[in-house]
Amino acid sequence: MRFIVTLFIALVVLTALQPWLHKLGIGRLPGDWRFRIGQREYLLPFTSTLLLTLLVFLIGKLL
Repeated sequence: MRFIVTLFIALVVLTALQPWLHKLGIGRLPGDWRFRIGQREYLLPFTSTLLLTLLVFLIGKLL
């Protein structure tokens, strides 16, 4: 259950920071879905979220 909550929080944060993170290449990985409905563009960064969650988890284990 904690993993799902962590994944959801990371997804919200990545979506909010998407313009800045896009310059770093996050959000353009295979598995990150981007689609447009009308004038709005939506991003679902599944792969980026999993990679960043794994990175934070490994840093937490090392500390």
